[in-house]
Amino acid sequence: MLGGSFWVAMLRNGLSAFLLMAVFLLLDRPRLPMKKTILYYVVYGTGLNFLYSLWYMVSIRSFVKFSGLSALLLVGIFCFAMSGEGIYLSLYKMALAFYLLAVCVALGIDISRLWFDGNRWVDLLIRVDITVIAILLVAVKFRKSFLYNLDFLREEMDLFSAVTMLISIMVASLIIFWPNEQPISMGNIVRLLVNLFMAGIVQYTIFHLYIHLGKEHIYQEENRILAMNEQLLRFQCSLAQEAEERAARIHHDVRHHCLLIQDYVKKGETDQLLYYLNQYIEDVESAGVKRICENRTINSILSVYARQAEMNGTKVEMDAAVAEHSPVRDIDLVAILANVFENAIHGAGQSGAADAKIKMSIRQKGHKLVIQCRNTIRPGQRFEGEAGIGMASIRKTAQRYDGETDFSVEDGMFVTRILLNIESNAESNAES
Repeated sequence: MLGGSFWVAMLRNGLSAFLLMAVFLLLDRPRLPMKKTILYYVVYGTGLNFLYSLWYMVSIRSFVKFSGLSALLLVGIFCFAMSGEGIYLSLYKMALAFYLLAVCVALGIDISRLWFDGNRWVDLLIRVDITVIAILLVAVKFRKSFLYNLDFLREEMDLFSAVTMLISIMVASLIIFWPNEQPISMGNIVRLLVNLFMAGIVQYTIFHLYIHLGKEHIYQEENRILAMNEQLLRFQCSLAQEAEERAARIHHDVRHHCLLIQDYVKKGETDQLLYYLNQYIEDVESAGVKRICENRTINSILSVYARQAEMNGTKVEMDAAVAEHSPVRDIDLVAILANVFENAIHGAGQSGAADAKIKMSIRQKGHKLVIQCRNTIRPGQRFEGEAGIGMASIRKTAQRYDGETDFSVEDGMFVTRILLNIESNAESNAES
């Protein structure tokens, strides 16, 4: 610490608070509207700056020892309270902000002491320059990548990564902020820079490690969905083959049908003729694959799984009204509907009920796609929270469309409700 008046302390502390809060806010998705969030940041930062400057005037020695770590704690708690993200992601952002602050403080003080006889204005100028450069780098280079991979980080970050980062930052910060009685030298500065460099490498490595893990899990999930898609295609081919065989049989029997109809006409047996014709019409209609929905992907998924459920002895009721072309990707429709139907078939099959059934409803209402599935379950069975790959896949896929999912048990039925915001997804696809 190079000393100075109350106002010099205000400038230093203000730069430090600005760097911490600006970096965190650039990488954050606040829970409040941005204008209100910025207002709270300004008020809190200004008040904290004033209190820390008073602390500096009252006891410089204690301020030098404890101001850095206490600022990390107080600013961190405030930013976490304003953030819409989880604790681990907030810890990472605050660790990065504090790391940049440590670099700013270390370079400002040591360069000023080494080459400018401890000139406090040189220190301030260096801090201003480094603060501007750091914020520009975060805003221009790092922010886009961070927010783009935010879902991967949110899913993968855990206690281990958070503790590892905090330890690396604490070690570096203790070296920087704790008073050092040794004379300033190039060797000490080099050691300090090496410590800062290693702490930065730890953060960078953890950041990319968890992005890689997140992408790997996405690839695994997409492979699982592709396998489900392949299974769907096999079922579709089986249904088409059965329909073709029925159609061939009906075509082969046309001559016999015509002879029998001719005989009924000659004998004047009108009632028997009408009864026979009704049976013949039903047989012809059953030869084709029934169209459940205008959307081909949804129609195929429902047809295949409805047939599979009926083969297991489960009655299926379906009501699907979705436009032929939907903003929802086909692979996402498979991920949602196939998982929902598989869970329903599994639940109904294990219910032990003689009249087990599945009710599926899919409706497109404006810019919303509403999916609801109800299936029979065992008497007294309760839902104890999301479990299994299927539900996790449904939830993650719905999040891509700013959607909502709900799983519950109502009147002896397991109920799955899914709401997709297809308007926002269409707009994002158009922009990309």
